[in-house]
Amino acid sequence: MAETANLDLPLLSDSQARKHITVNEALTRLDHLVMMAAISRTLATPPVSPADGNRYIVPTGASGAWAGRTSDVAIFVNGGWDFITPLTGWRAYVEDEAAEVVHAAGVWSVLTLPAAPSGAITVVEFEHQLSAGGAQSTTGQIPAGSLVLGVTARVQQAITGAAGWSLGVVEAETRYGEGLAVGAGAGIVSVTGAPLAYSSSVALRLTPEGGNFTGGRVKFNIHRLTFAAPPA
Repeated sequence: MAETANLDLPLLSDSQARKHITVNEALTRLDHLVMMAAISRTLATPPVSPADGNRYIVPTGASGAWAGRTSDVAIFVNGGWDFITPLTGWRAYVEDEAAEVVHAAGVWSVLTLPAAPSGAITVVEFEHQLSAGGAQSTTGQIPAGSLVLGVTARVQQAITGAAGWSLGVVEAETRYGEGLAVGAGAGIVSVTGAPLAYSSSVALRLTPEGGNFTGGRVKFNIHRLTFAAPPA
């Protein structure tokens, strides 16, 4: 019977009788090998009462029905063991180790991934209650050492007294937007043309347009990239 090159799935032949048997065999093998999870790769003796579909990676020195099947995937199906010889690059999750393994050069090894980058994109969130008057700075700040990608905001409580407002910092009061909406629920998204670095902590600056502030509350999210030294 012809089979596929990688998973040895049986193929139908011309004028074949009882085609459903071949199709079911192929589907069963796919069910066992796709998204594969093995119960163990250290158990050397086949379990006494396995459940149909249980899978194990056979270790060196295995005995009984597993003898001589080192590194093969042993699958209990229809009351007996079926063995699949893995190809290079196959992966499996090993349940009793809670680890992913990969097959290469005839052995299964725990998959190791590159270390995470020494930095991350984080969000600093805070609210500002507007006081009556003109331009004002927030208590919450852009932390020192931040590379700011953008600032977003949501008007939590309608801003009153001004027709609009601008958002920035002391030295650039419209850096993150101007003509901003004052109604409750209004959302503001400001993405900088290029990331801006702040060496020291800096407050945001709200400036009224068309009058002075008399009230309102705004929630801010500062989207920033931070850096850390490589691990020791």
